[in-house]
Amino acid sequence: MNANPNEPELTAVVRADGTGQITFDGSTSPVYAGSVADIRATIIGRAIAIATERGEAVHIAIADLDGLYPLRVDPNGNVETTGAVTPLEERADASASADSARHDTDRAKQSDVPESQAAVIPPPPDGIALFDAAFDAAPAPAPAPSPAAPTPVRAVGSPADRASTAPFPGDPNAGAHVPSAYFRRSTELEVDAHTEPQASVSAQREQTPSVSPTPSTAEKDSPTLDDFLQSRPDAPVGPAKNGWQGLIRRATGGLISPRPGKSELAHRSAVERVQRSLKGPRTIVVLNPKGGAHKTTATLLLAATFGIHRGGSTLAWDNNETRGTLGWRAQPSRHTNTAVDLLHDLDRFSDVRSARVGDLDNYVRAQGDAQFDVLASDEDAAASSTIDASAFRNLHSTLSRFYRVLVIDTGNNMRASNWEAAVEAADQLVVVTTVNEETAASAAWLLDGLRQKGHQDKVAQAVTILSSPGDAPQPDLSRRLHEHFAALTRTVLEVPYDPGFQSGGPLNVDVLSPKTREAWLQVSAAVADGL
Repeated sequence: MNANPNEPELTAVVRADGTGQITFDGSTSPVYAGSVADIRATIIGRAIAIATERGEAVHIAIADLDGLYPLRVDPNGNVETTGAVTPLEERADASASADSARHDTDRAKQSDVPESQAAVIPPPPDGIALFDAAFDAAPAPAPAPSPAAPTPVRAVGSPADRASTAPFPGDPNAGAHVPSAYFRRSTELEVDAHTEPQASVSAQREQTPSVSPTPSTAEKDSPTLDDFLQSRPDAPVGPAKNGWQGLIRRATGGLISPRPGKSELAHRSAVERVQRSLKGPRTIVVLNPKGGAHKTTATLLLAATFGIHRGGSTLAWDNNETRGTLGWRAQPSRHTNTAVDLLHDLDRFSDVRSARVGDLDNYVRAQGDAQFDVLASDEDAAASSTIDASAFRNLHSTLSRFYRVLVIDTGNNMRASNWEAAVEAADQLVVVTTVNEETAASAAWLLDGLRQKGHQDKVAQAVTILSSPGDAPQPDLSRRLHEHFAALTRTVLEVPYDPGFQSGGPLNVDVLSPKTREAWLQVSAAVADGL
């Protein structure tokens, strides 16, 4: 990759949490910034500063979420790619020794392979995690064709100007960015992003069933309108917005517009699955008979994700027979009405000709930009009324007329009649447990009981969520839980710990980290697959 062995090489790592690491001349230093985009810009700025200071080109090997990127920066500030992106298919490949990678690079130099097609890139130092849990299971898109020649992204302005705005070597806290004015399209090479083959954004798209052929033998093989519509190509993939691809697109004002990377395609696929059309109102029931299992948190985040990406018509409902905490964790409303109040006034909504969705505003609590509503359980400490199976069915029948997606939080009593009624009404069960021995045992006991009561099919299609209770990982216990629940339910997904969960007050989705929100998007997409 590096045609001139005398030119220095810089290796860098970009992590999804806004941190990174740069290794140059045998010295490794951390890089901190507010976002992944800032880390990418900082690395490019650091390389420009080094090239300007030394008066010679610098080769960069960057380990990013989508793969290993080979770049080259010359003393004039021109940045160009020097080969195809190498996907990081296995985590173990990313932690291979740098000595082995350099040995492969030397052998590549001795072959007849052009520099622009070389795929051997020195990996980052050992032990550096390159991927988030949210992206580990994402399907890799079809690789884009290798460029026939380096694609320059040229900087304008004097080297001194660039050096004054770029971070310098040895400054681990530098957060400078590379202004978009530094980049313009090269006149040496025309780049037409629209000639790249378009791939499907989602591997989850359902095929529309063909129209049944007529009995006539002569017409049996004749194509129909449905056949014609199915023969259309998939919608083209839009330009990259995130990752290195999005950075280059923004820096060049869209003149160079690469395809999205693997993580961005996984994100788009998840959004598409959450937004898929449904065959009617659908009910998601969140379960674990033990308190502190994160059921309420899961209910709120599932409802928020569906609400944000589907544009409303989503309800989070606390189906506790006495008092639950969903109403406390939700954003407050001008009223304090609960499911008990709605049950008392349910006759107002019995006439489908006069019932209006706006009248529900006096019973549910709107959650603002998250675009879902909350129906709280009874919050009167002196009340003696309870919600039973009949009450649940009446409420569910009415609410299903006004909401497309109902996410139901349940209590801790598996023997309560309203708990059993919710399971009966469920289109999708979601089993939640923290990565904790006692809480996980409660979830396992729950699944045993559901199967014994005849709900084997619903258990087999259930989604299991493993929620980290803190920032200290427990890999052995996590592995055991994955193995146990994967043998019982359709899929097992793990979501990270986030300090935003611990406030005890209303849960605000906006304060959660991008990593947490992405993990819950992937969970919601898996739940949507079962609807």
